[in-house]
Amino acid sequence: MLDNLLSKYAKLAIIKGVNIQKDGLLVINSPIECSNFARLLADEAYKYGASDVVINYNDEKFNKIRFNNSSKEILSITPKFEKDKYDYYVENNAAFLSISASDPDIFKDVDSDKISAYQKGRRTALEKYHSACTSNKNAWCIVSIPTENWAKKVFSESNSSEAIEKLWDAIFTVMRLKESDPIDAWNKHTKLLHDKVLELNSYKFKYLHFTNSLGTDLKIGLVQDHIWCGGEDITQDGLRFIANMPTEEVYTTPKLDDVNGIVFSSKPLSYCGNLINNFSLTFKNGKVVACSAETGLDILTELLNTDEGSRYLGEVALVPYNSPISNSNIIFYNTLYDENASCHLALGSSYPCCIKNGEKMTREESILSGSNVSLIHVDFMIGTKDTNITGITPAGEEIKIFNNGNWV
Repeated sequence: MLDNLLSKYAKLAIIKGVNIQKDGLLVINSPIECSNFARLLADEAYKYGASDVVINYNDEKFNKIRFNNSSKEILSITPKFEKDKYDYYVENNAAFLSISASDPDIFKDVDSDKISAYQKGRRTALEKYHSACTSNKNAWCIVSIPTENWAKKVFSESNSSEAIEKLWDAIFTVMRLKESDPIDAWNKHTKLLHDKVLELNSYKFKYLHFTNSLGTDLKIGLVQDHIWCGGEDITQDGLRFIANMPTEEVYTTPKLDDVNGIVFSSKPLSYCGNLINNFSLTFKNGKVVACSAETGLDILTELLNTDEGSRYLGEVALVPYNSPISNSNIIFYNTLYDENASCHLALGSSYPCCIKNGEKMTREESILSGSNVSLIHVDFMIGTKDTNITGITPAGEEIKIFNNGNWV
């Protein structure tokens, strides 16, 4: 049973996720604990015509040792050969498939300054790679599978084997892998998201107003030529792919200097092996001017201070409360899943695909358009069962979008 579902999963990720092409190059980024699944993905990619597959393994347990023993100065350095490697992948039109399965607590005792220095150094060095993905130059996809520490965090009342089994079951369910034909199920699902995108794009909203009982009261201006996206993405060469699996969101670009009010988190944010919980952000003219957190305030502060753009929003995403991941009543402590259970925002860079001709814009042109540019793009969850969202058109007409957490 497990082997059959895993085979379906690998096939789905290769065909619908990155949509590997004949003679294409696939780069798999995987935690070392997920090596068996990474090999399964590689084998499936070759079956569907890949000319070559490269697997890059990450060992977060070793990373913790390194963080605790190396200086901040050393950690901030990303070797040139690492940059050259990813530049080569981008230039050779590789598809990127990443497995997200981190231990949410692994770096909780690590100096946050060191983590920030490492993240900033790596993001700067690999800017071409990150830009190629966010601008849809290259196809990319993120999926997840259980690891022991992640599963035990999600199902803390269970022993390791029970927790892993429960997490597998949850993932198979929300990934639609229990359907007789998962690919057909995903085709129908992405069609529904595409229909919602078309509807939202027809309004050309000037701004959105979010409220809920947590205290959120936030007005988010949208760039003039914003585009709603969701479901399948399309590379600049016209290749369809799905960047996040699962996905339940439709999303677009906030206006850099037009976000005002306060927003409260509705789920914990797992960031760099640390949890930030029960936090709030206050915005004035687009910028975060105040923040609070029950836990992880130091990590949140480091995040906000990454660069000039990290205090501004780069994405606003709408997800109904009545959706498969939300209905599971599971907090996954993994942004890939938790963001698809809840309306969410992102600090940092905007997606070029969410603005007219955005993929062709220079950095300066993107900023002039009202989009944000940053080294980071970090999603955090704000949706609740009583979230209300109103869209205001350029003519001042108010359109109710969400009522009590769901589409009107």
